[in-house]
Amino acid sequence: MRLVFMGTPGFAVPSLERLMIEHQVVAVYTRRDKPTGRGLSTVPSPVKKAALDHGLPVMHPDSLKAAEAQVADLHPDAIVVAAYGQILPQVILTLPEYGCI
Repeated sequence: MRLVFMGTPGFAVPSLERLMIEHQVVAVYTRRDKPTGRGLSTVPSPVKKAALDHGLPVMHPDSLKAAEAQVADLHPDAIVVAAYGQILPQVILTLPEYGCI
């Protein structure tokens, strides 16, 4: 099954890794890198690190409304969301054949 995964914190990483075993994850959406620590160095989210380690394309749009066409072009069968950090617009929720989980 073609999946788009949306998540950001470490909590979501095991779900992403499990899905990659049995499904084709075509893209990962996560929040933009944030400055952290004393030096405010930019650090990628745990989900972004995991996705890049597995060679998956990573997207981090400012809004999912603006990314509607981009998500549609991926032709996902379903979208799996785990602690993404943004409210998904109705158009994204109804885009894939099997919806969002």
